[in-house]
Amino acid sequence: MANNLDDIFSAKTAEKQSKASSSHSKPYNKDSWAEDKQLEREQVYKLIDDTAEQVVSDEQRFKEFLDASARLNLYSTGNTLLILAQKPSAIRLADFEKWKEEGAYVNKGEKGINILEPGEEYTRDDGTVGTSYNVKKVFDITQTSAEQKTQPAVNRDERILLKALMALSPVPISTSDSLNGNTQSLYKPQEKVILVQKGMNAQNIFRALSLEIAHARMDNGENTRNDYAFCAYAVSYIVSKRNGIDVSGYNFSNLSERFSGLEPKDIRDDLSFVRSVSDEMIRDMDKSLNPPHKSQSKNSPSR
Repeated sequence: MANNLDDIFSAKTAEKQSKASSSHSKPYNKDSWAEDKQLEREQVYKLIDDTAEQVVSDEQRFKEFLDASARLNLYSTGNTLLILAQKPSAIRLADFEKWKEEGAYVNKGEKGINILEPGEEYTRDDGTVGTSYNVKKVFDITQTSAEQKTQPAVNRDERILLKALMALSPVPISTSDSLNGNTQSLYKPQEKVILVQKGMNAQNIFRALSLEIAHARMDNGENTRNDYAFCAYAVSYIVSKRNGIDVSGYNFSNLSERFSGLEPKDIRDDLSFVRSVSDEMIRDMDKSLNPPHKSQSKNSPSR
């Protein structure tokens, strides 16, 4: 005679009740959730400040920041610092859903990289409008199953590259054979002109000219050349690195002199200034070097 199986119904009911009880043991609490999110944001902001202080206290770390800025120019200064702190070698980043859309999956055990993304706008007590930021997890392509295609080396014609750089200048550029000492190029704010020493090779012209164009673009008519010297030099490094120019000769040994005693906010402001100028120059050069095809421009909506 078969065993009586009626007990499985009571057992199943008990199991469900147990699971239900367990799932409701920690009810959703809006205030607790908000506190957790706030703590998460505070930790991310602290990581930005800590990393900013680290990159300006060591020349090698500073160059790593500049390299990341050249490679990841679409990210803000804060997010570049976050990426540098968590995944210095990052190449291409996307969130879980974006990788999934591309038919790739995040490798098991990979840890997400925390960055900040804009959230809702809000009105401050003084009436100004601010933007809240939320923590978002992204993953580098090296953390996924996506195929990592080796980018072919870009060997652009030297003249094309230099012409694209020259187009960035807000003032005329002229050659000269009378610059003093080792000066290879010089922005003269009074005459509103950039002079370039004759007879240099393309790499030297690019480095020297990118520095002086940075000075010209930073000139607001109020500050002296020395006020912009460090930032312009860093901009020249980023733009040169982005365009395949050798940057091994750049020297940032004066970091401690430049940033000594500055608060994290002041450091971030300086780094953001460097990024704003270099990002504009990179964007404008990319447009010049990679113009849209006629078919693309014809179909592009007017703005």
